[in-house]
Amino acid sequence: MPKPPTDTLRQVAAFGRAAVAGGSVAAPLPDDVEVSFEFFPPSSDGAEANLWNSIQRLAPLNPKYVSVTYGAGGSTRERTHATVKRLLGETNLLPAAHLTCVDATTQEIDTVAQDYWDMGVRHIVALRGDPQDSSGHYTPHAGGYSFACDLVAGLRQIGDFNISVGAYPEVHPEARSAKADMDNLKRKIDAGADQAITQYFFDTDVYLRFVDQARAAGIWVPIIPGIMPIHNFTKVANFSKRCGATIPRWLGDLFDGLENDPDTHKLVAASLVAEQCRTLHAFGDKQFHFYTLNQADLTYAICHMLGVRPKHPVGSDAGDRTNKKQAG
Repeated sequence: MPKPPTDTLRQVAAFGRAAVAGGSVAAPLPDDVEVSFEFFPPSSDGAEANLWNSIQRLAPLNPKYVSVTYGAGGSTRERTHATVKRLLGETNLLPAAHLTCVDATTQEIDTVAQDYWDMGVRHIVALRGDPQDSSGHYTPHAGGYSFACDLVAGLRQIGDFNISVGAYPEVHPEARSAKADMDNLKRKIDAGADQAITQYFFDTDVYLRFVDQARAAGIWVPIIPGIMPIHNFTKVANFSKRCGATIPRWLGDLFDGLENDPDTHKLVAASLVAEQCRTLHAFGDKQFHFYTLNQADLTYAICHMLGVRPKHPVGSDAGDRTNKKQAG
């Protein structure tokens, strides 16, 4: 459940993050960074092999948890469920299952949540979910949870889940205003969410201002920056237009001319995002959530530059159950 603000958080709300931040990007390698990774369920045998190769590559970094996305429709839900079940059964990782309000009654969603609880899942990422029709307009399902705050409240009746919700430094594309969006985040926290994970962003100042505004609004739970490694700049730029993440001009300039030079593209991407994370660390952020897109190499390299290193040799079996974490 939400915790009362610390003295540091009160200082942040009063004076802004820059006024209380210590250290710098050029500081010694961090030794206090925690990471988490997001994956999406595979849609084919080839995609499944790629997913598990990525999981095995990243597992030695000892993430705090790994989340698995969830879409509308039975087949997608079943793939999420199967992926979470395999993570629990074959790895030492703690899965966080995504759950949305889309296209399901409260009874159906409650059943899924209860199944997760019975399976041993203790962390849920509770989201409203994206519209399922071409109009792009979200309409609550009749008899379902209308919004994420309602879903959070419902989950609290099922079990003592650790609940994450979404936050939007650049405002949710469907929000009426920045204030309305912040009010919505506050409702999700007041309903019982434990922390918020942000949409990815590339302008660090935007994120820092957002956190200041959230603290000023009385939101004291951890706000975890969502980080997007740029595997393909063109695809990320196109997707960002739809989800409301700004692509600064300087970012496009960095990748200009690298469309047919994947090796240099990868080097630039790793350096860029590592610098973003080191800057955020200098301002006090110690946990980062990576949207991996089921690709491990960039995330692994960035984590290395954040001081997140394997506790045992790379290539060890991610399914070794001798150090199995407790799901409870």
